[in-house]
Amino acid sequence: MKKIDIAAIDKWYAANYEKRIESRRVTQDQIKPCLAGLDIPFDVIKIGESFEKRDIYKLQFGTGSKKVLLWTQMHGNESTGTKAFLDLIKMFMFPGPFKGLTNLILRECTVHCIPMLNPDGAQNYTRVNAQNIDLNRDVVDLMAEESIILQEMLKQINPSYCFNMHDQRTIFSVGPEKRPATISFLAPSVDVERTVTPGRIETMEVIASMNSLLQQLVPGNIGRYSDEFYPTATGDNFQKMGHNTILIESGHAVGDYQRKESRKLSFMAIMEGLRCIAEAGGDIDYQEYLKIPNNETKYLDVIVKNINLGSDKTDLGILFIEELKDEKVIFVPKIEKLEDLSAYNADSMIDGSEKVFANRNEAEGWVLENFN
Repeated sequence: MKKIDIAAIDKWYAANYEKRIESRRVTQDQIKPCLAGLDIPFDVIKIGESFEKRDIYKLQFGTGSKKVLLWTQMHGNESTGTKAFLDLIKMFMFPGPFKGLTNLILRECTVHCIPMLNPDGAQNYTRVNAQNIDLNRDVVDLMAEESIILQEMLKQINPSYCFNMHDQRTIFSVGPEKRPATISFLAPSVDVERTVTPGRIETMEVIASMNSLLQQLVPGNIGRYSDEFYPTATGDNFQKMGHNTILIESGHAVGDYQRKESRKLSFMAIMEGLRCIAEAGGDIDYQEYLKIPNNETKYLDVIVKNINLGSDKTDLGILFIEELKDEKVIFVPKIEKLEDLSAYNADSMIDGSEKVFANRNEAEGWVLENFN
């Protein structure tokens, strides 16, 4: 089967994505209705509880020999992958012109998905779990119940491939134009030398196929996350253990603070990844993965150019910090940089030549007043 037709899946998505959940914050109570009552080919089971005794579920579909494990919201405030996963369910419920593709995946793969590994963090809209543990740095110590559950699933399933779903901050940019990195990929390293092992090559091949599909929609907005080796990171250790791990980082598109664009791209990436795995690769050169430009950190939410700060002229860079207030996510402006920002890009560029401030504190107050 040839690569997914990008126009066809874009059209399918507009009509069929999971419309019940669109907010930036996604909690367990929100996804339960989407998982309730699912019939063949889905099997939903409880696999454990979080520290605060919220249920953790696993959804399984397919009967093939190629085993895949996917999890979302390891970081509770990174919800885009969960929404993309719910869109994936809709694809297998209502495949339309993609019936042949879904049948191929169901026949060749057995897919296990943990939607929301960290329901306590999702409830509190925090990166960490209720014990203040970063689950993505707990794969060695296993201090968190949620980390233990993921490890148990890894042992039981013994997947050939894993999909590790995350969100990345607005700061990440791609290419000389410093475009926002709307989606980024990573084939994690297995050692500090970043050795390109046979397993990493297989991972890179799948990512290369995913990238080839998405470049048709968002050319110039796809990045490659740093492959620096982290000894306590989940993806690095799973890759080292022989489970080819694909990291998907859903990022920012211009003006898209609900991350609708990266949600769609993440869904499409998963579908193309599953297709590639089901077909056992094909004519894919892993070197194409290495051609994906590295992420840089040259993007901001707002840049105010040429402000007067004392006797100097400079630029002011603003990032929005997400905070949970009255059960809603709000974006609080903070000054990130006060320097020449000619090498940076931003969602909004403002002429600040008439703005005069005595000091940084005065500028901070102006930011809070004008960008809330």
